[in-house]
Parts: sequence; structure tokens; C-alpha cells
Amino acid sequence: MLPFITLTDGIITLRPFEFGEENILHQAVHESLPELEPWMSWANERYTSETSLNFITLTRTYWSNGSLYAFAVVDAKTGEILGGCSLSHMHPIYHFCNIGYWVRTSRHGAGIAGQAAQLAARFAFERLNLIRAEIVIAVGNEPSKRVAEKVGAHYEGILLNRMVIGTRISDAYMFSLLPSDFELAAQL
Repeated sequence: MLPFITLTDGIITLRPFEFGEENILHQAVHESLPELEPWMSWANERYTSETSLNFITLTRTYWSNGSLYAFAVVDAKTGEILGGCSLSHMHPIYHFCNIGYWVRTSRHGAGIAGQAAQLAARFAFERLNLIRAEIVIAVGNEPSKRVAEKVGAHYEGILLNRMVIGTRISDAYMFSLLPSDFELAAQL
């Protein structure tokens, strides 16, 4: 499996969450609960600093066995935690994964989620040799849908009953990124 890695475009940096960041992560999540809670089952009032510590512990373990790559999205200059981005549901046979992202409310509107998704996708294609990264977004989550559209992800349709958020069953938009999307960009 891959060692912990840092990715950057000079504006944001993606790196594993680190022990000692649980309080900062907790603050970022709580700041953003009004935007996150309708779309992310884990984002609710019961999210504590201990929840953050458990998350950090689990994600570092999963990174070590190659089943999940959870990145802290941080400001490349200040190191401030801006949100999170992950590669999950790694499919060992068909070589694809899901990309998820969130950005703290105070930093919305700067293109951070799109930059994070693109860095994570490049990592998936270049380092993990995946052939596809899916962005699955609950119908109604227009901000996340706009991110997928802005990064040029391929819209593939609506998947019925694709996810459960809390106790609510939701249809989902399916978007994808492919290695060729980045090869074309590099040639321009």
C-alpha cells in the first residue's frame, strides 16, 4: 500500500488528517452543519471532537490497507483546514472509486472543492492506477452538483434509490472523471 502522501497545486494541499487535529476538524464540521447535514449522514449535532479523533484513527488505518484515502484539504500557505476530500469504495476488480468532498462554510465560493476533487482524481489515476472516479451526489445537493460540473466531470444520469442519508432514501446524480480528462488538459 502507498505511504502517506501530500498533494498540492500551490493553492490547496491534500494530506492525511493528523492526530492532534480533532478539535480543529470538529470546529470546521460544526461551522458547516447547516450545509452538510442534509447530505452527509455523519454530519450532525452528535459529531464531537471524539468523533473526529475516531475518524482520523480509522482513516489512517484504512489508508494503510488501501481501502480509503481520506485527505484533509488545507490552505497551502497557512495550513488552515478547509474541508475534506476522499477516495472511497475502492473496487479491486473494476478499478474505480468514489470521490467525495466538502468545504467549510466560511471558505465556500473559492473553487476549493473542485481543486480538491481534481487533485484526488489525479492521485487515483496516476498512483492507484484506477480507470474511473465516480462522483455520486444526492439529487437536490446543487452545490456539489455545480462542483462536478465545473471540473468537467461527465454527467451520466440519475441513479434511483442510490443512497441513504440518515433514514432518507435518495436518488443520486452520477458523474465521472476519467484519466483521459487529465491527459487532454495536459496537452492544451
